[in-house]
Amino acid sequence: WDSHLEDATTNQIKASWLARVKEVVNYCYNNGIYTIINIHWDGGWLEENPTYAKQVAVNAKQKAIWEQIAVYFRDYDEHLLFAGTNEVHANYSTPTTENNTVQQSYNQTFVDAVRSTGGRNAYRNLIIQAYNTNIGYAEIFLKVSTDNIADRMMVEVHYYDPWDFCGDEGSSIYLWGANYKQFGSVSSWGQEDYVVSQFSKMKTSFVDKGYPVIFGEYGAIRRSSLTGDALTHHLDSRAFYLQYVTE
Repeated sequence: WDSHLEDATTNQIKASWLARVKEVVNYCYNNGIYTIINIHWDGGWLEENPTYAKQVAVNAKQKAIWEQIAVYFRDYDEHLLFAGTNEVHANYSTPTTENNTVQQSYNQTFVDAVRSTGGRNAYRNLIIQAYNTNIGYAEIFLKVSTDNIADRMMVEVHYYDPWDFCGDEGSSIYLWGANYKQFGSVSSWGQEDYVVSQFSKMKTSFVDKGYPVIFGEYGAIRRSSLTGDALTHHLDSRAFYLQYVTE
């Protein structure tokens, strides 16, 4: 969105960009697919600034952009959902009170902006994010935004554990799961029991309290440098990881 603003002062989105987003949404919508419009990294103006120093300015931009998106897509039914932020974080350490307070204000601004536009947005399903979309931080810190309608809020987290298998390209760990450690090293953590444990935290903390949870991102990189049996075992292991997490 940030690179498609007509006016950076007013945060006005270019009509041509809204039309392009609508075109893509309609590909999904016209085929009965549930679709999420979100704001992801977007240059970092929202994602990298959970600080008091940036709070006012970021919330103003967050409000302006979401009001425009919400108005433009106001007539779409429940097949369209909105997700307010992404991996908002100051760093990858445990968030401070300041970080949590500001990050959750960005969630609340999103909810308030969408609801203010009326129509079907008065009851559209909305998705808010935990700090850095991290399961552990969600369990400890996330307070679900206040909404003026019941049962229309969802929570989003992401899942890339264990990172040495899922995302660290320099890691020697290219296998995952009990059935694959016979072929080489697997991570010392983050195996099948950990998946169950982490997902159970989301069930207890949110699903059981009436807030559905979306795993908006998860995956594991393909180790393109591998060859032979190592590549075969890696691809099988990776497929197993994706299947296990999905199930």
